[in-house]
Amino acid sequence: MVQFNEKISRRGLMAGAASLAALPALAATSGTSALGADVPVPAMLSVPMTPNGKPWDREAFQAAMAAGGRPLSLTDAQFAAIQARKPAAMAAIEAYLKLRLGAADPLVLAAFKALPREYYHYNYEERRSTCGDAYDIPAKPWAIGYGSALSDYLGQAYMTQVIAPKPGEISLEIGTGSGFQSSLLSRIVDHAYSIEIIAPLGNAVKPIFSPLGYDNVTTRVGDGYYGWPEQKGGFDIIIVTCAAQYAPPALFAQLKPGGRMIIPIGQPFKQGQVFYVYHKDATGKIHSRRDMGCFFIPMTGAMMKVPAAQASATPA
Repeated sequence: MVQFNEKISRRGLMAGAASLAALPALAATSGTSALGADVPVPAMLSVPMTPNGKPWDREAFQAAMAAGGRPLSLTDAQFAAIQARKPAAMAAIEAYLKLRLGAADPLVLAAFKALPREYYHYNYEERRSTCGDAYDIPAKPWAIGYGSALSDYLGQAYMTQVIAPKPGEISLEIGTGSGFQSSLLSRIVDHAYSIEIIAPLGNAVKPIFSPLGYDNVTTRVGDGYYGWPEQKGGFDIIIVTCAAQYAPPALFAQLKPGGRMIIPIGQPFKQGQVFYVYHKDATGKIHSRRDMGCFFIPMTGAMMKVPAAQASATPA
């Protein structure tokens, strides 16, 4: 059984977001969306469902971890200490979204509030929980093994709000990683799909959703360069959580009219990566805008082998 460890060794995988002072806890999350429409908060945005049907407490946490193949042991005091740090992290998320985007979308805030981030803080290669660091301030990325990382929560909040997920939509994530981003989207959209190219990581993460009752998340191991063409209706939103040298044509093809995509573009392991945000209008035309700088681990697979000039929407 993996034991909880309060002293965690940190890895500088990428620059963390700027430090934000602890702020008062968030107010209620119902109300008008920051994107202008009056969007009701879905019923799924509540405390996590657990195998024993109880509220999210130490026993529920340990039961969910065990059911997902990652048993751990911690005390009531350790669990309480983790929960006590969450309000400040939530306040930091709200402040960051207001700073960057002018307002914080209630749907995004409610999704973050519903998710137990400590559940996703786990290094699969070392079989070690880092749950005690889930709500660190300043926010920072964390190693989850096999060269992959759990992105910092401010960056995840920013990417999520930029693509504006809504109830009734279908999402696709390229780069499952820890599973947190897909779980976050699943609290808003009807169904969240996600692809992970690193087989040991993708297979290890696959069983962690059902212990929380997240039955609208579907993941698979594969090359996200080609998206998920079997989903014939396409996707309303696509979020790419690894740096691509160019935007894969298959992702544009699978984006629905009215769909949005955010993707980091840049060279592997180099500065100068930038978010690009795409929108497909009703006629199928793609509109793009350059957003702020970022730094992500690279998209591997076909992206590393197929030059942009030879790229196509279907496998060769």
